[in-house]
Amino acid sequence: MKKLMNVSPLLAFASVILVFDVAVSAQAPGQHPPAIQETTEAQLPNSKGGNPKPKDATNAILAAFDKYEVVGMDAAHGNKDVDDFILHLVRNPAFPTKVNDIAVECGNSLYQSILDRYIAGEDVPLSEVRQVWRNTTASMCSVSGFYEILFPLVRRINQKLSAKKIRVLAGDPPLDWSKVKDQSDVMLDRDANIASVMEKEVLSKHRKALMLFGTFHLFHNSNVGPIGLESAVKRYERKYPGVTMVIGTAIVSRNPIPPAVSETMEARMASWPVPSLVQNLKATWLEDVDHFYFSQMVDAYLYLGPPDLSLVEPRPAEMFLNKDYMAELRRRAAIIGDQFITAQTDPDQISDQHFSPFLYDPDASRKTLQSLGIGPSASAAAPSQEGPPWRPPDRPKVIHLSPEALNTFVGKYAPESPVGVSIPPIEIVADQDGLWVDLGVGTGKRKFVPLSSLEFTMNDAPATRITFTQDEKGQTVGLTFKGLWTNKATKLP
Repeated sequence: MKKLMNVSPLLAFASVILVFDVAVSAQAPGQHPPAIQETTEAQLPNSKGGNPKPKDATNAILAAFDKYEVVGMDAAHGNKDVDDFILHLVRNPAFPTKVNDIAVECGNSLYQSILDRYIAGEDVPLSEVRQVWRNTTASMCSVSGFYEILFPLVRRINQKLSAKKIRVLAGDPPLDWSKVKDQSDVMLDRDANIASVMEKEVLSKHRKALMLFGTFHLFHNSNVGPIGLESAVKRYERKYPGVTMVIGTAIVSRNPIPPAVSETMEARMASWPVPSLVQNLKATWLEDVDHFYFSQMVDAYLYLGPPDLSLVEPRPAEMFLNKDYMAELRRRAAIIGDQFITAQTDPDQISDQHFSPFLYDPDASRKTLQSLGIGPSASAAAPSQEGPPWRPPDRPKVIHLSPEALNTFVGKYAPESPVGVSIPPIEIVADQDGLWVDLGVGTGKRKFVPLSSLEFTMNDAPATRITFTQDEKGQTVGLTFKGLWTNKATKLP
């Protein structure tokens, strides 16, 4: 199987409102890069769009299966409110009459036969079936409290059904952890496997399925953002278009959204039922937040109440008290270089000192955006809702570097691997006034222009920067990339 990146969608989220710092359309060397334009997307205080019509979320999702074969939404990525809603949805008496399958991200397809027997109600030891969700390529699955509940719950529901049973489909690539010796063994094309499972087990059989995956696996158009890979849904939609409804559980914008706009949005949503689902977003003020997101990435928005009250999904203490399992997770973490899991499974490092019951920290989110050059400073007054439309920060001043100076940065750079990620080399070429950078994550070549002799900014996303490092002889030896994520890379010979 082709080896690609194995990336958790959580890497992409800096706050409740995600700001895509990478431009939507790729450019190629030789093209004249577009001038940075002042966006008018995030102008909610001046929006003329109508009011969305939220509906009871459970009834709306069940009704959606009359139109769609697949409904996809996030699960098990830390949001307790989302996970609790899914458990409530699955327990609805009408759910088995609408849905044939639940396809899950946290499911190793190597053990599908064991999973089938367990979910059908056969006598399968829990210790055996746990391999399904504990032995995946995704570290977050190994310590997910949500899946520790979901699988037994579906099994019990099936035991009460006289005829039609719900099937659970494991979407993760088949992987035998007992044979894993190197990080590359785990870096599999997860979205290709998900798409294959959906085509073979659901779409070709005209069955109905609830997809529970991180939203980067679900977006209709996923060639944006720091990941930039094709989602599983986009892959199978080439053959099965129009059969999937994707639900967004966070509002995503490719443009900086200032606090005043965010506060206005929350005020307008305050009277909505909790939980509620918003569909038919065309010509509404919610679509005005980001038309591309609500027209090409998702089809609906699940509202679960004020974001600052969202709760984090706790992880079961029983799991971390299992010494044998924790030792196995530390072994895996050492192979893939997952420092986060290592810290969680080390008895000497486990602590509740910094635990917070809340999923989002508004102050931390604001500081994160400010560190990227997005939004007003902490001391700046919030823009008036009655004032002129908010506009993004001015473009930084660009300088000119000679072709000789630009050529010193040309070459390939090997990035440091973030948690659980294997990244191809960064490739850089020069033109007459800047650099074309391919980050190696499927976003194509991007134009970077110089702010100084060593610092460059992305032409169409000024907050995204690359800073080069040189040795004592003035030779370029590496770089630091800063955008929605930060990484360092060493120049290859």
